Amino acid sequence: MKENIIAKLTVKDDKYACALADKIISESQETDEWYEYFDDFATLLDHPKSLVRNRALYILAANAQWDEENRFDGIISDYLLHITDEKPITARQCVKALAQVGLEKPQYIPRILSCLRAADLSKYKDSMRPLIEKDIEETERILKNYNTVKL
Repeated sequence: MKENIIAKLTVKDDKYACALADKIISESQETDEWYEYFDDFATLLDHPKSLVRNRALYILAANAQWDEENRFDGIISDYLLHITDEKPITARQCVKALAQVGLEKPQYIPRILSCLRAADLSKYKDSMRPLIEKDIEETERILKNYNTVKL
């Protein structure tokens, strides 16, 4: 199952790849068995296909809780770039996933909040921009609440 995991997450059959990603995300909530593939998943952040990037964003967020080796340090900059991904759906997925990243890796909260506030959404159509803005507000609210609870 786990051999060629990247090939399986990038197959043309999006239904299959999406189901596999959902399985990995679900299992990653409970166990660290997928964490060993963290670096492999991270390579998908630059994939030309937005659906693959979406999967990678969520899989990496789900594995943030297991990241005792701080591998996220090496990818956080690339991850944050997707706040303004060329595809608005991917931008939305990134913003939503960042809530989980921040809750699991609170040291990133100031940087996440800064990037969310600085995001230039002007390139998105009027139909999508308000949705992304709403997602940003929600993620900011979650992360600010976490920060105040912890302080």
